[in-house]
Amino acid sequence: MTVTRVNRIEVAWESFGDASDEAILLISGLGTQMIRWTTPFCELLAARGYRVVRFDNRDTGGSTHFSASPAPDFAALTAALTAGRRPETPYTLGDMAADAIGLLDALGIAQAHVAGRSMGGMIAQVLAYDHRDRVLSLTSIMSSAGNPGSPQASPDVMALMTRPAPDPAVDPEGFLAARLAFARRIAGTGYRFDEGAHRALLREEARRGHDPGGAARQLAAMAAAGDRRGRLATITAPTLVIHGRCDPLIPFACGQDTAAAVPGATFMPIEGMGHDLPAELEETVAEAICGVARSGRPPVAGKPR
Repeated sequence: MTVTRVNRIEVAWESFGDASDEAILLISGLGTQMIRWTTPFCELLAARGYRVVRFDNRDTGGSTHFSASPAPDFAALTAALTAGRRPETPYTLGDMAADAIGLLDALGIAQAHVAGRSMGGMIAQVLAYDHRDRVLSLTSIMSSAGNPGSPQASPDVMALMTRPAPDPAVDPEGFLAARLAFARRIAGTGYRFDEGAHRALLREEARRGHDPGGAARQLAAMAAAGDRRGRLATITAPTLVIHGRCDPLIPFACGQDTAAAVPGATFMPIEGMGHDLPAELEETVAEAICGVARSGRPPVAGKPR
């Protein structure tokens, strides 16, 4: 892992493949770290002839944490949004997109293919409409367009996501049990839930930089972004939207809505996939990302191989 100062913060990142190859930038989701893009997945992309860059968003892992910022007041945030006002947040999705641009600048990468999952998909979308000269292609995975009319996660899913987990430094098994319960609930029904792999991943994230306040600040940035469909309509990069039919956190209709908002976007539904990228799907998703990167004509997929 390397840490580089960009956009007035420190960003932790790793690179796979030949530095002279065309780049794919991978953006992680809410409260998660770059290691959610697993090393085998990054190697699959690199083996197809790309330089693959993964990084920790601000407030996660080895990147700068905004611990001095007060915890977001979600009641005030909701009231501001309801009244049509832009709420105050420690930072925005635009700031997070600017971090990604700063990292590309620091690495000497003029343009990149961009892929993001969940909140990372939203940041990737912002890159594609606010920094269109830097984005060669866009892949938005298990994400949304911020449409207030789209279906929301069920109350039990939201409760599991927002319920405070024990501090892993004090009660590591209690922490793992709480986070595993959430991971299992959102994983979908079509693939075996690999508890061992999830347990190892959660332990490593806790070791690299556990920060529940960071996830709350990121959630505030997501909420404040609001409905982005008008800006999505200005995207010109070849776009692929991937969404699992069994996603209980960001429902399937949100992926359909995102694809409908981007001119010419291809929508790739995946049967049995939830809000997770199991190992069995890594080859399918890697090939899809490379498909839109190679030609702008990504494959149409039903049941993955």
